[in-house]
Amino acid sequence: MRGISGKKLLFGLLGIFLAAVIPAVVLPTLVCTNDGPTLDDLGTVPPFALTDERGLVFTEEGLRGHPTIVNFVFTRCDTICPAISMKMEKLQERLSDRRAEDIKLVSISVDPAHDRPEKLAVYAAQFHARTDKWRFLTGEPDKVRSLVEGPFMTSMRNEGLTPSGAPAISHNGYFVLVDANLVIRGVYDSSDIQKLDQLMHHARFLARTSRSYKFGGG
Repeated sequence: MRGISGKKLLFGLLGIFLAAVIPAVVLPTLVCTNDGPTLDDLGTVPPFALTDERGLVFTEEGLRGHPTIVNFVFTRCDTICPAISMKMEKLQERLSDRRAEDIKLVSISVDPAHDRPEKLAVYAAQFHARTDKWRFLTGEPDKVRSLVEGPFMTSMRNEGLTPSGAPAISHNGYFVLVDANLVIRGVYDSSDIQKLDQLMHHARFLARTSRSYKFGGG
């Protein structure tokens, strides 16, 4: 038999080496890369029917099929709401790339008796809200209160007036992350930059694993 040339022997050894290295190193790396963050299960958003800034019905089905970031504001607020809405506007900007297009934003008014759709439409325009990305919700006060103080775990208690004469409605500045199956997966302090970065990371992870539906459910 003719001897094996040095080049063939080298390629043969290289093939054996790659066959051993790829399963042992590369595949575990890929598996680890696909591992997502551990997210909380803080309950499920129940059925509801509110009205958006366009005067259209918005139900829980508008949250289904994509991750949604929810916050709580009101148009007459002159304390934390403008800052919260500016941060939401920044999230809209930072989550507008192709991979994040399925991540949606929702702001619920905690002053629903005043914040009718036309008021919310003006407020939305102030923060350059895109209707395909960010909706503002109001409705009958009892229905809004049931949703906000129930599964979303925040207050909307009126504590009088601020020095400017605006209502002093107690509510928090947290953002809530809801997944494609309406499960609340986390609560994030909007005043903490690291928490906002974590929120975007978690929302992007959920977007990679969600089936997309039309925003607003219609």
